[in-house]
Amino acid sequence: MIEVEHLTKRFGHNTAVDNISFTVKKGEVLGFLGPNGAGKSTTMRMITGYIPPTDGKISVDGADVVNAPIVAKAKIGYLPEAAPLYADMTVVAFLRFMAELRGKGEEDVERALDTCFLDPVRNQNIDTLSKGYRHRTCLAQSILHDPDILILDEPTDGLDPNQKQEVRSLIKRMGEGKVIIFSTHILEEVEAACTRAIIIDQGRVVADGTPDELKARSRGAGAVAVRITGMAGSGIRSELAGLSGAADVLGDDKGENGFIGKVLPAKSGDSLSKEIFELCKQKQLVLEELHVEPGRLDDVFREITVADTSLSE
Repeated sequence: MIEVEHLTKRFGHNTAVDNISFTVKKGEVLGFLGPNGAGKSTTMRMITGYIPPTDGKISVDGADVVNAPIVAKAKIGYLPEAAPLYADMTVVAFLRFMAELRGKGEEDVERALDTCFLDPVRNQNIDTLSKGYRHRTCLAQSILHDPDILILDEPTDGLDPNQKQEVRSLIKRMGEGKVIIFSTHILEEVEAACTRAIIIDQGRVVADGTPDELKARSRGAGAVAVRITGMAGSGIRSELAGLSGAADVLGDDKGENGFIGKVLPAKSGDSLSKEIFELCKQKQLVLEELHVEPGRLDDVFREITVADTSLSE
């Protein structure tokens, strides 16, 4: 339902987004990841029609965002990173105002209040709300018209752990029948709510896949974590390093008490675990713990991005 083709955005001599292309289909929840200044928010603002692209094309359910903006925007619910609110309004009055602008009624307001857990503060002035409740009010306005597409920029910013879990569950549930793109710096949110993730760095897409596919790209994916006793740690390390399926051995020698660490595989598959079992059997070592690590998103993120904290979006 969203097609981005060769999208580019320049601000003077600075290229914020550099010729990126991707497609998001109904039923996908896409996590948009990247360091500060990578181009995430700029891309999302172009998809929503908030700013125009320098080059490229954006299609929302067949409507061109530049040439048919009213048609395209009617299909989108947008939660910007710093969403504007009318501080002197109550929550329900603000949502009724937004509903009127969108041609919606009281039933839609009540649905949004319920969906975003806002009923306890419905009659409270927005300027008296906590940051978390303000953010939920912004989220409620973005779903008032039950859009087919949701673009959410840092949707859990400012929420406490319980509220974050509620919003993640809400995103995952809504994503079954919608297209959702949300940016985040919290990698655990990608695993909790996303069916797919794109990592963008310096304006370019550097990775695109399911969370499991991305984790499999990390250097530690497939590493076998072990705790072995029965021989001096240095001896165990040496024996592990000699296995044909081992590329490297990382960990701590525990003197005469054994070894705790991980063995990095030279190739994929489960042969390394079998080799470790056989080694312990032959050398009469005690294998106290063994598990294969699936890889970590934060490792992948660090390995394929070049962070520059001096930049901002």
